[in-house]
Amino acid sequence: GYRCFKAIMFLSGLLFGSAVIFLLCHKERVLGTPLSLEASAGIALGVGVLCGLVTALVRSVGLFTTGLLLGLLLATAALVAAEPLLRPQSPWVPAGGLLGLALLCALLALRWQKALTVLSTAVCGAAVVVACADYVVEALALLLYVRDRLRLASPAPLCWYSWAVLGAWPALSLLGVLLQWKLTAGGFSHGDVVLTRRQKRLQLLRIRQKEAKRRQSLSPPAGTYRRKAAPVQRY
Repeated sequence: GYRCFKAIMFLSGLLFGSAVIFLLCHKERVLGTPLSLEASAGIALGVGVLCGLVTALVRSVGLFTTGLLLGLLLATAALVAAEPLLRPQSPWVPAGGLLGLALLCALLALRWQKALTVLSTAVCGAAVVVACADYVVEALALLLYVRDRLRLASPAPLCWYSWAVLGAWPALSLLGVLLQWKLTAGGFSHGDVVLTRRQKRLQLLRIRQKEAKRRQSLSPPAGTYRRKAAPVQRY
């Protein structure tokens, strides 16, 4: 959850980078030859780890990526839910919806960092649980349906099992938000950690400055003559 802020930033970069690179390597030719599924997965994993390190070290990049993932998931859910009412004929409609909502959530994540991070982790976690349940119940029928909807292809009809699994997504997301807001994220902020480190550095710098001033006050100034003590005569 939100308390593991660095881990969230790393996973956001890992998922986003791995997904993008895997799609590029799997669909396009690299050096004139098509790559196998295993090679594409290996390259995507390596690039995803690098992206995860960048998002974990640079907080603004991590928040932007987290907002992008949230926007993509929300736009995908909106397109699937609007399927009985709206059937776009151009592929630019779902692409524009995905890109627009993803950028909007990414910018909002930079503005309201804690709230959007909590919401993104809850939605992404619920999506992972729903995907695992779909794999167990219907052998990824729901994910294939979503893929066909995004490609504007005619999807296979879903049974009530898949719709029940899909309906559990908003319920699990709401449960995740409530648990984080009331328990794990309560009284904790990722900005406090940075502020505490800065305060520690300032305190250490002040202590060193005071110690240096004290040593200068105790030591005699340069160029002064100190009279030697008279030798003690023994009889």
